[in-house]
Amino acid sequence: MNKNIDCRTGRYCIFKNMVHLVFITKYRRSVFNQVMLERLKELLAETCLQMDCELHEFNGEGDHVHLLVSVHPKVAISNLVGKLKGKSAYFLRREFWAELKS
Repeated sequence: MNKNIDCRTGRYCIFKNMVHLVFITKYRRSVFNQVMLERLKELLAETCLQMDCELHEFNGEGDHVHLLVSVHPKVAISNLVGKLKGKSAYFLRREFWAELKS
């Protein structure tokens, strides 16, 4: 086995499941600023750790964000996406409501 490959191990398996996700705002409205993107990165990284995943890369602009996530095989991608979108939307609305509503 090649030791240079960055794989994760479980009790009975070795895996490397990488998922590229792109989240787009409604109607492609440019609503994110740099402070929001930094907070969003913190929220997404925290949520990934709670779901036994790892956020490798994060990049965003005013109307979308890109994520590269290493996912454990026991985690359904649909559950991961639902948790990431739900938690981030809740906290961004709560913390940045004045900027978002305009």
